[in-house]
Amino acid sequence: MELSNNERRMLKSMLSKPEKIWHLDELLTACAWDDQAHVAGAGGSLANSGFITETEQRSKLWRLASEGSAAAENGLLEQRIWDWLSVQEKDSGMKDLQDSGVVGKKEAGAGVGLIKDLGIQLIAGKFVIPNVTEAITATLEIRERFISELSNSGGIGVPENDLDANLVDYFNRRKGIIVSSEDVVRTWQLTEKGRSVSDSELVEKLVIAEITPELLQGEEWRNADFKPYDVARDAPVLTAGKSHPMQALIERIRSIFLEMGFTEIEGDYVTTAGWNMDALFIPQDHPAREMQDTFYLDNPESVPLPSEYIRQWSEVHEHGGDTGSTGWGGEFSAEISQMGMLRTHTTVNTIRHLADNPSEPCRVFGIGRVFRKESIDRTHLPEFHQIEGIIMEPNASLPMLVTTLKEFYKKMGYPEVRVRPAYFPYTEPSMEVEVKWRGQWLELGGAGIFRPEVTEPLGLKWPVCAWGMGLERLAMLVLGLDDIRQLYISDLEWLSNQPML
Repeated sequence: MELSNNERRMLKSMLSKPEKIWHLDELLTACAWDDQAHVAGAGGSLANSGFITETEQRSKLWRLASEGSAAAENGLLEQRIWDWLSVQEKDSGMKDLQDSGVVGKKEAGAGVGLIKDLGIQLIAGKFVIPNVTEAITATLEIRERFISELSNSGGIGVPENDLDANLVDYFNRRKGIIVSSEDVVRTWQLTEKGRSVSDSELVEKLVIAEITPELLQGEEWRNADFKPYDVARDAPVLTAGKSHPMQALIERIRSIFLEMGFTEIEGDYVTTAGWNMDALFIPQDHPAREMQDTFYLDNPESVPLPSEYIRQWSEVHEHGGDTGSTGWGGEFSAEISQMGMLRTHTTVNTIRHLADNPSEPCRVFGIGRVFRKESIDRTHLPEFHQIEGIIMEPNASLPMLVTTLKEFYKKMGYPEVRVRPAYFPYTEPSMEVEVKWRGQWLELGGAGIFRPEVTEPLGLKWPVCAWGMGLERLAMLVLGLDDIRQLYISDLEWLSNQPML
């Protein structure tokens, strides 16, 4: 068989002492190598070809971990406490130990447990030492010798067979004292086949792995060997770090809206029922208010709201206020309006933005988490993301809204978009947006014009086009998933195989 230069060099070095059993450091020196990978690679190939035998011996080594190193320097925790107790002239207790400076604040509890195991009791807050203490002293000396033995290994470790098994088991159960590693010792020896190789076969040659124009301009390549390649073998699949598909999709959506001239806004997770629902003309006895859909909070249980907003929402809900609506009737509750909760949609962000800027035209969007008390299944999660957007300006209209959404989905890669009538409590007219995917129409979000019951209490001057969609639903479409939970499972193989979005 054709040998590589590394294999030739290793064989030639071993033939200088054909009966010798070679160790790693000896081969590195003989071959003038500084990387053990050369020995491992050449040795493995020569062993597979029958020129040498390769033996491997594995052993478990124990060395000190961080707490063990501290114990080697300052003494074991139980030893320090025992040294302190041994010189006390009066009954000492837990408070005395904490005030002594012998142990840290976080060590006191653990230390008491350790000395209790030695036979020292803590009764009514006072330490009680047995009359005979030779066993305590002997146990601590054995433990100290064990720690010293590992400390003196220079960080390399001590083979498990050279240590007391009971002490290894004991300290291994104590956090941070010792840690193990596996030591592998390999040796190599020539076989009869290896010893029969002649020196003429072990002359190293120039091996060309890459043909370049500079190489062909000279003559050296004519007498060189060319590295063989098997074009039928599978090439390795290279994986590189990249964003999580959900984060990549968020960045893609963000860049599209920014490109279309929108400004991004954000908001808090914690809000009130007033901003989350009352401001959107959702009646206070609506099913969405029930506990099974909304996470109401104990802290804050209630958040004060400006009295002016509560008055305006109350008038709109009860009789329509000055909007021309008849409202929902019944009695509006300011207490319900001020209840603390986790937002159930990101529309609360846009409503707050409009309330703060009632006279300024705007085109804004937001991408954020929302929370609903949903049972987890293939299409539902209690925590998910929504994409929200609004346009408020003098000429805002339904055709403008439809055109905007079609342009967004076109940039996302879905040129076929249609809308159909729908109902939402806070928009009129309302519509659902559908895109065509694999020959089917899929609903991806809702949109419409905010009702006067929403806009007039906030003092808005112009119509407001609004839309919202679930990000996870869009992610399932983009990634071809049929289970929403796959987006949040730490499946590294699946994540590495996902396309760049």
